[in-house]
Amino acid sequence: MKPSDLFVFESAGWPVFLLDESGTVLRANAAAGKAFGPAVEAPGSQLAAIWAAENAQPAGAYLAHWMQTPAPTVTLKFKWKAGGISAHTVSICSFKQDEQRFFLLQMLGEIANADAIAAQKQKLDCALQLARTVSLDFNNALTSILGHTSLILGKLERDNPWRASLIEVEKSAEKAAEISNDLATFSRQEKEARAQASGNLNELVERCAESFKRNLPPGQVKWVLNAERRLFLAKFDEAKMLQALMKIVENSVEAIVETGQITLQTRNVELKEPTQDRGVQLLPGNYVCLEVSDTGKGIEPDVLPRVFEPFFTTKRNHRGLGLAWVYGIVTNHGGGVAISSGPSGGASVRVYLPAEKKLVRETGGSGQDLTGTQTILIVDDEDLLLTMGQMILSAYGYKVLTANSGQKAVEILSKYNPRVDLLITDLVMPVMSGRELMEQARKLSPSTRIVCTSGYAWPVSREEDPAYLQKPFTSQDLLLKVKQALS
Repeated sequence: MKPSDLFVFESAGWPVFLLDESGTVLRANAAAGKAFGPAVEAPGSQLAAIWAAENAQPAGAYLAHWMQTPAPTVTLKFKWKAGGISAHTVSICSFKQDEQRFFLLQMLGEIANADAIAAQKQKLDCALQLARTVSLDFNNALTSILGHTSLILGKLERDNPWRASLIEVEKSAEKAAEISNDLATFSRQEKEARAQASGNLNELVERCAESFKRNLPPGQVKWVLNAERRLFLAKFDEAKMLQALMKIVENSVEAIVETGQITLQTRNVELKEPTQDRGVQLLPGNYVCLEVSDTGKGIEPDVLPRVFEPFFTTKRNHRGLGLAWVYGIVTNHGGGVAISSGPSGGASVRVYLPAEKKLVRETGGSGQDLTGTQTILIVDDEDLLLTMGQMILSAYGYKVLTANSGQKAVEILSKYNPRVDLLITDLVMPVMSGRELMEQARKLSPSTRIVCTSGYAWPVSREEDPAYLQKPFTSQDLLLKVKQALS
């Protein structure tokens, strides 16, 4: 390279590389070092180190291809030192010297955005961390509100004058919980961190019905539950599927003008050949079907084909996202949603989820006896949640111990006699995390059952940690989970 060429090479405001046929970076100018760092500055660096996998060919194959069919400029994607991948217009010049082939690769246009990318990534990381922190604190506060409110509602007579106000508090807290969940989802960079686990749809149906029974005036809706007691095993995100079911039932309640009936049914579906249910094409296999039927005013024929469209609604002051959201949740589980309505009124929503021909473990419905006498240790770094958990479980007969750190919990597990029957621990705690505490607990007291809770983190393996309770939760959610874990 001539001195004049070297001056142009070094002074260019855009990254320029001198490469050999193997893709080894023989020389990189200052702009390249600023944009890509050690990946191109170290001796023996390879173009492949900054070459994005999204490019059509690997770096070496691309250089070989370019020798045969040169092009003035191309658009390629590279991995920046600051993180992230972006596309850039590139010119590659091939030349021979002393019978050896060399390439001069230069990115056209100054790379003023390398520092900008770093700054933007740093801002995003800060925003995500703030969202995570706010979501965790918000969930803890909502868990306390929902826990105490639902506990009092469960103890009050139906004609108590304070009941209506408490129901409004519970509704507001549940709405805030949806916002908190959306915030947690936004802040979670690893979107697949939450694995779907095998669950029991019958339990979701019962929890949903109980929630509406508490909040609706007596006699407005007659509830009929037809649950398949030998239900197939389906994998689903419990929180998301419960939200979808609540939205479906909410629509059914709104469709009932004065009084009516809502039927919730689960059943097994075994298909030997492809089957069509309205707009849902079901392939051969096993499914669990959850059907919600009402005796309301029904859906107009011209409206029915559009019910899943986002922002389409026939109701005042509605955003038209409810059924679109339901559709998204169910299809993300590999299932389908079908809706039908008769000419004389009434509507039916059928949710199909892929299933295994194995039977779910029945733990009893919401009408079961929720009292107990076992010893339970609750561990959380939020004292208000310890107080809430102790009040709820003590009110139902359990002996409750509390610890506001993993270390204190280990001390209790080591010294307490008789043994602790159930450990309920938050997953996100300072110094000793919930996962570390669970490992210690399994060594110290192998017979102790474990339930883990969180509003953000999830167990690494739901098979290893099947008893998981998402924050925020109600008193009934907690009591049912405890009963399930101890059964």
